[in-house]
Amino acid sequence: MRTPPRFLPLLFSATLGSASLMNAQDLPPLRPPAVPLVACDPYFSIWSPQDRLTDGPTTHWSGKPHRLECSVKLDGTPYQIMGKPANGPAPLPQTQLEVLPTRTIYTFAGGGISLRLTFMTPALPDDLDLLSRPVTYVTCDAVATDGGKHTLTLDFSASGELAVNTPDQAVCPEAVSKVPGLCVLRVGSVAQKVLEKAGDDVRIDWGYLYLAAPQAEVREAVAGATPGVAGPGGETALRMAFDFGQVGTAAVSRWLMLAYDDLFSIQYMQTNLRPYWRRNGWEAADLLQASAKDYEALGQRCAAFDQELSADLRQAGGEAYARIGVLAYRQCFAAGKFVADAKGQPLQFCKENHSNGCIATSDVFYPMAPQFLLFGPKLAKSFVVPFMNYAASARWRFPFAPHDLGTYPHANGQRYGGGERTEDNQMPVEESGNLLLLFGAVAHMEGNAEFAGLYWPQLSQWAEYLKAKGFDPENQLCTDDFAGHLAHNVNLSAKAICALGTYGKLCAMRGEQTKAAEYTKLAKDFAARWVKEADDGDHFRLAFDRPGTWSQKYNLVWDRILGLGLFPDAVRSKEMAFYRKTQNPFGLPLDSRKDYTKLDWLLWTATLTQNRDDFDALVAPVLRFIQETPDRASLTDWYQTKTGRKVGFTGRPVIGGVFLQLLYQKDTWQKHAARDTTKAGGWAPLPEAR
Repeated sequence: MRTPPRFLPLLFSATLGSASLMNAQDLPPLRPPAVPLVACDPYFSIWSPQDRLTDGPTTHWSGKPHRLECSVKLDGTPYQIMGKPANGPAPLPQTQLEVLPTRTIYTFAGGGISLRLTFMTPALPDDLDLLSRPVTYVTCDAVATDGGKHTLTLDFSASGELAVNTPDQAVCPEAVSKVPGLCVLRVGSVAQKVLEKAGDDVRIDWGYLYLAAPQAEVREAVAGATPGVAGPGGETALRMAFDFGQVGTAAVSRWLMLAYDDLFSIQYMQTNLRPYWRRNGWEAADLLQASAKDYEALGQRCAAFDQELSADLRQAGGEAYARIGVLAYRQCFAAGKFVADAKGQPLQFCKENHSNGCIATSDVFYPMAPQFLLFGPKLAKSFVVPFMNYAASARWRFPFAPHDLGTYPHANGQRYGGGERTEDNQMPVEESGNLLLLFGAVAHMEGNAEFAGLYWPQLSQWAEYLKAKGFDPENQLCTDDFAGHLAHNVNLSAKAICALGTYGKLCAMRGEQTKAAEYTKLAKDFAARWVKEADDGDHFRLAFDRPGTWSQKYNLVWDRILGLGLFPDAVRSKEMAFYRKTQNPFGLPLDSRKDYTKLDWLLWTATLTQNRDDFDALVAPVLRFIQETPDRASLTDWYQTKTGRKVGFTGRPVIGGVFLQLLYQKDTWQKHAARDTTKAGGWAPLPEAR
């Protein structure tokens, strides 16, 4: 579906000038490349990669079929409202799609009624008990639009392929009778090889998919063709049917839950860890009963949260920015998993989807961090702690930070580059800078450096490394490793300088005033040198030794957010003026070498001057990319700025980086952080990490 022509002049005028005038009425309806339906974790992640929910099958984020299907019978006539089965009924016309932070809402109309199908994943960040639940509610509301009465039934099914890696694997469907008040079906693989597989393009094949609904509202429930008999996952389904009775002008509603109990979620240092929601001994029945009990209240809470976060995004960056943010929100959380450590404290492990499948990658959780930081330092600590426990162990023997903890879901030690054996193909400046900056962000929000104190020897060692190697980096990789090695990287230098300034700030918070003065002065001296040695006339270079080149200087964002005061405003203003005249129809390239960009970094770059006109000018083409790209998959962060084609990277958590603009809004992040009810704290290096 092409964007209406009236959108194009507005976008191009935005790149030249007053895009801040862009309002909701100026934009066409949001057309996501793919629509989030079930978004809980890297395995339980189902999307609709088309304009209409009936245009094709639903898929896992990786693109493999994970089929959910739904049809209705209206006054005896069948209609499809989700999925596209062979020889299925005609679709009921879809009239609207709305994507919100925790909900996706489809509206259909025809035959004298209006149907609203809502997918709600209660990803409420102030309550980790809820955020970690692998549950999505599906609600169908029906109302007559012609003043008459209409008979309506609904049939919903979930394929057994949701519980296996490949559809030929055998699954066993069954009814579960021991959950009071609920009708429950489940399906899981026959083999149940828990946490055996690791990799990128891999789906779960252990644990159980559940389909559950209030017993009184289920007309029929079928677990496979023959319940209890194993068959291929691709040929097995859980199915429930619901009777709406006579639908008139008063709305009639039916709802169900899709849930996934993976039993064990992550293997960390050879120990299998339970999902966080199980930490108090819960089983699947407890999860389903609690979720059913909370349905009404969560509907209200999700609606209120969606409204508030959308308003925060609009206030901070306008309608185009809000649309990007609401689309990114569930994807970010769904690309990771919350588990409980031995003391019941939350640990979060993100997955590097669609690149190499690494787990807890530091240059993935670094761009992901703004979404976590926005809602409170506790969430950010949850992904830093397991990484730092490994870095503090005897296994990690290098003077710089690690890259990852393994391949998802096995967090048993670094796999990238040379792993633990060699320094080849590591990212020393990149990863060390990432961790210092993230600890600085946590300290900035908490007003103290107590968390940094848990790992002070490691942070101090990495600061020493950056002192020696950070200003003019050697020929090494940075997070944009797909572009290859680069010596004298100016943007990487900016990260090191900001990280050194951050370390100075941490020292001051800890009362180490001599060291604070030393590192603060060092960072300021480096910044002054950077301004002179990277200068290339109307912009700053890609590499110190390469005149006529340029790059996005997204790492500069922390200078202002953390109040470091290292680089003059003139640096940011000069860069922004150059960016605005250099960007392409779908956005600003990452640097002068190629036309591709990174969506997360582009949204960071857009914040540099904190001038709304500059911000809107860089954001508008990104929304145009989202609206027009022909590549239908969950939001990519790597695409071509001239053609709008995806290069790679699907479903990754780095998309949480779009929330960085809100970290400049102190009132906003303080408001959200103050609501954090997560009972977490007292983290310390764990013995099993040593």
